[in-house]
Amino acid sequence: MKFNSILLMSFLITGSMATAQIKYPITKTVNVTDEYFGTSVSDPYRWLEDDRSEATAEWVKAQNEVTDAYLAKIPFRKKLKERLTTLYRYGRSSAPFKRNGKYYFFSNDGSQNQDVLYEQTSITAVPTVFLDPNKLSADGTVALCDISFSDDGKYYAYVIARSGSDWNEIYVADRATHRLLDDHIMWAKFTGVEWLGDGFFYSAYDAPAEGSELSSKNEYHKVYYHKIGTPQSHDRVEYQELNNPLLFHSLEVSNDNRFLFIYQSQGHGNSILVKDLKAADAKYRPIVASLDNECSVVATDDDYIYIFTSEGAPRNKLVAVPVGDLRPEATRTIIPEAEYVMSGIRRASDRFIATYEIHASDHSIVFDRTGKKLYDIALPGIGSVSFSCSPKHSEVFYSFTTFTNPGATYSLNLADGSSKLYRQDELKFNPLDFVTEQVTYKSKDGTDVRMFLIYKKGLKKNGKNPTLLYGYGGFNISLTPSYKARVMPFIEAGGIYAVANLRGGSEYGEQWHQAGTKMNKQNVFDDFIAAAEYLITEKYTSPKHLACNGGSNGGLLVGAVVNQRPDLFAAAVPQVGVMDMLRYHLFTIGWNWAGDYGRSDDSPEMFEYLYRYSPLHNIKNNGTRYPAILVTTGDHDDRVVPAHSFKYAATLQASNTGNRAKLIRIDSKAGHGSGKPISKQIDEYTDVFGFIMYELGMNPF
Repeated sequence: MKFNSILLMSFLITGSMATAQIKYPITKTVNVTDEYFGTSVSDPYRWLEDDRSEATAEWVKAQNEVTDAYLAKIPFRKKLKERLTTLYRYGRSSAPFKRNGKYYFFSNDGSQNQDVLYEQTSITAVPTVFLDPNKLSADGTVALCDISFSDDGKYYAYVIARSGSDWNEIYVADRATHRLLDDHIMWAKFTGVEWLGDGFFYSAYDAPAEGSELSSKNEYHKVYYHKIGTPQSHDRVEYQELNNPLLFHSLEVSNDNRFLFIYQSQGHGNSILVKDLKAADAKYRPIVASLDNECSVVATDDDYIYIFTSEGAPRNKLVAVPVGDLRPEATRTIIPEAEYVMSGIRRASDRFIATYEIHASDHSIVFDRTGKKLYDIALPGIGSVSFSCSPKHSEVFYSFTTFTNPGATYSLNLADGSSKLYRQDELKFNPLDFVTEQVTYKSKDGTDVRMFLIYKKGLKKNGKNPTLLYGYGGFNISLTPSYKARVMPFIEAGGIYAVANLRGGSEYGEQWHQAGTKMNKQNVFDDFIAAAEYLITEKYTSPKHLACNGGSNGGLLVGAVVNQRPDLFAAAVPQVGVMDMLRYHLFTIGWNWAGDYGRSDDSPEMFEYLYRYSPLHNIKNNGTRYPAILVTTGDHDDRVVPAHSFKYAATLQASNTGNRAKLIRIDSKAGHGSGKPISKQIDEYTDVFGFIMYELGMNPF
């Protein structure tokens, strides 16, 4: 197969916009048709699902050549990369955590691809490097996913991922000498490491067939126990479910080493099984039987197992289950459901720290063991908080971040509730130069939706401000304030960064989530469209100055909204998006998303609903003018396989959607995004924001 990848750089100047006439690679079509309840659906680019074939590799190479040539013509690209490099290279550290009497924290001096783990003998002692993931690969594409220490302090196990894949490997080392043991676990996935005795538990799948590692359907997730000094082939299956291949399984050891908890999940919600190791007939018994609610064990003591749950409480609550009586009727509520969503809860010594989302911003409260409120924690503004604490001691640290402050770590005096700044991340700009505003707008059905707007002081609402609208809207995930270095050059150049808190997330509890799932999914798109209309109506921006962006489920959002309202945007960047809603469940763990999406084989009604909004299947081919589009994906993305983006981009390029660019950027040795080295992030967002700023007519430098 031969591709023509010549880029004809003939620019037609329209106002301040430059529109390139691009000759895209010729993508062959195949005669493939599927039948869904009597409806025939063609899939002419099915061959691109084979992302390991030579033909697909040639297609990827040709597409990247076209995209690279287009992006290379952006006049400010070099200066944008320089500014992004400066912004990414800031000193930063995580909150410390305590293990076996020592303190650990992750830190990056700003020049490292991966954060480094440091050890301290006391909280004021000079830190020393404990584990440097940058030494695990020359290019920084091996990421540290988890680390866990044995109870006796003799060993530690660490979990890595290569090139952005979800597949994990586990290594074990001597804690004193850092000498690697022969123990090496392969084909682990969605796992941590939980130590007990002379070994640890982990979760894994059977080894996939050669050549299908990044695309084949993952089934029969198992929990194993590995004894130190033995080969993986001798590992014992601690738990499996042979009657349901589509369940995730993970194991947690209680803080007192008395209980083993098995979490089972499939889509949204999970059950919990418990084994009391002190019981004469130790076996797993259900403590939460249903998969319909989200729940997790917070802590245990001699009397109770404390569980954070949404059962009977869409905004979540804390309950206590008596150790000697696991019956549902014996459970009692410790902290009841409140007006706002309890997004998380931690145990610190004998107290609970609960965090609530109030209009997508975190607020934290300390309760005693009985559920009595003691005090509010005075957090330093509108932002997001993360606590580091344990039932085993009273030391508490927390990290706090905002849209314009990368982060600070505070120590909390658990006795009186006072906080003290422990460490501030380095700043490469003055946060006081920027404004964070929260607005409320009406969606199509009258629902109130909130949105954050971040911009430089002195903004004029004249309808001419370059604006980037970002959204997600799914899987019970909230978009609370967080610092993103990649966005700052856009804001510094006069842009508005808008983050919409769409239905499908968890900002207002399970009802808000369900209002954006399955046959309610159109609500998410309507919320996003209404956000764009609000920004235009209120004179923040106008369609020729407005771009949209989202990743994964947010990539689906961007693809669907651009099909429905292409007139609202000048540019769109769907990243690692779910674009084929009819076949998503056939790859890797795609089946796990059915709780939010439904499946094309569920019923005629579900098929029709998915078919009406699926980004791949609703691209207009009638001359409708689309915005400029840059699709991004990674060749090792085994979460949302790159075939979604490949087929979507090929369809865009073959359709009559106007003469704005329709490009795809395929990163090498990159996955869904987690663990991506800083150098690759800088390269990616130089291209993403260079494209957005260029298409919006900005001249930032």
